[in-house]
Amino acid sequence: MTPSSSDFVYVRGQRYHVRLWGDPAAPVLFLLHGWMDISASFQFVADVLCRRWRVIAPDWRGFGLSAWQRAPYWFPDYLADLEALLDHYSLHEPARLIGHSMGGNIACLYGGVRPERVAKIATLEGFGLNPTEPAEAPARYRKWLEQLKGAAWFKNYGTREELARRLQRDNPRLDSEKAAFLAQHFGIEGEDGRIEIAGDPCHKLVNPVLYRLEEAKACWRAVTAPVLWVAARDSFVTKGFRGREDDYRARLACFRKVREVVLEDCSHMMHHDKPEELAAILEDFLGEA
Repeated sequence: MTPSSSDFVYVRGQRYHVRLWGDPAAPVLFLLHGWMDISASFQFVADVLCRRWRVIAPDWRGFGLSAWQRAPYWFPDYLADLEALLDHYSLHEPARLIGHSMGGNIACLYGGVRPERVAKIATLEGFGLNPTEPAEAPARYRKWLEQLKGAAWFKNYGTREELARRLQRDNPRLDSEKAAFLAQHFGIEGEDGRIEIAGDPCHKLVNPVLYRLEEAKACWRAVTAPVLWVAARDSFVTKGFRGREDDYRARLACFRKVREVVLEDCSHMMHHDKPEELAAILEDFLGEA
């Protein structure tokens, strides 16, 4: 495996863990993980990149080895955190952003808010959330208030091997070697010796603010960088758009310069299922650095 190192930097008063691969003098490439994932999840892609890159992958706040708030999370914080990370690692050069799922949503929104700071974006099934209606607000706020009264928690495991088997149940395409690697990084040992998920359970709290698709689209329309839109044929995200082709195409059409790629025989965790194919597509899109 390609060795990685760790930085710990303070981002807006929050201790952030950032994983780095490659030559510090090489062109910079940011990899942004999704919800309930971690930076180490990109190891399999880092292993098969053909060009020289300085790969920079943060653990978002509340995930992995970055600080946990132990309180509800506010999505715009991720945009501000990304800007602070770019200030730290890529202040004088527009950034190449590759984001998976939540990370892709963050990258696409940021690309519209700060178009001058982004050179290229690849969104790996970060296609926005399902649209909501204002009438859903009372029930959403009520659910949030009720959840705040209880204690959020994730299931823990007796051993890392047990966690690895759970990861394989969630994604049957994940082989044993990759599952064992992910379990080493995705699990942390609790005070009782059991293996806990490396993520703040407060992420389970429902967002009280409804997702506003039209606001996301307005940001996407302001993106000036070329965009690579990567879908996985067998993903729950892609399947969720079945019967909603117009919605899918309308989202894609928001970007001025966009290329769509669909990976066959692949789940949502494409960076685990098809790292070689994904890396080749990404490097073709990124072109000569």
